Amino acid sequence: MSNARKEILKAVAGALPRNRPDAAAIAAEASLLIGNLEEVRPALMQAGVTDSFLQRVAGSKVGATADRIASIAVLPQAVARYLAAKNLPARIALQPTSELLALDWEAAGLSREHTIDDSVAVGIAPWGIAENGSLVIHSAADMPILFNFLPEMHIVAVRASSIVPHLEDYAEAARRRGDPAPRNACLITGASGTTDIEGNLVLGAHGPRALHIVVIEDATA
Repeated sequence: MSNARKEILKAVAGALPRNRPDAAAIAAEASLLIGNLEEVRPALMQAGVTDSFLQRVAGSKVGATADRIASIAVLPQAVARYLAAKNLPARIALQPTSELLALDWEAAGLSREHTIDDSVAVGIAPWGIAENGSLVIHSAADMPILFNFLPEMHIVAVRASSIVPHLEDYAEAARRRGDPAPRNACLITGASGTTDIEGNLVLGAHGPRALHIVVIEDATA
């Protein structure tokens, strides 16, 4: 290590407080900066969190489509109806998570693709955010991160019980539930698009061209 680097690190170390504040002290200081959080957070579009989420999803700023189903057991039928309405082939790439793999996709007339490139992919998001109509997806062994970027069309299920009002609520709820910190956390708000070229909207610039969200109304988290 060079002398210059030693001097820099020594100066940094000397500037650090000798007694680090505990979590309670940090929280108290943060509360002084934020003040009354409810006064600065935007109001939701509807009285209910799920209704607010769905209205935001369908708005022009997000531009996704949505459906509501009673339980995850009927997700294959909901996906099949959506593909039929779009005159699309009944073929899907499936996120390799146990709760989706356990469903009877064949009974709904759907066949499985072996690749996610330019396909219709079906996944499940652990969280939704009503404030901006976003989905939160954590990378994991059963959630390859490219699954969110390579499909032509992305169909994502999210439980109503996992939709939170605001962005900071997601972080707090994830901590309470004990979710491990992911290597990647994707916040997905609508289909991929850009207006970089002459202000014209181009969909599918760096991800799916279309996003369809299926809200599961059951209470299972």
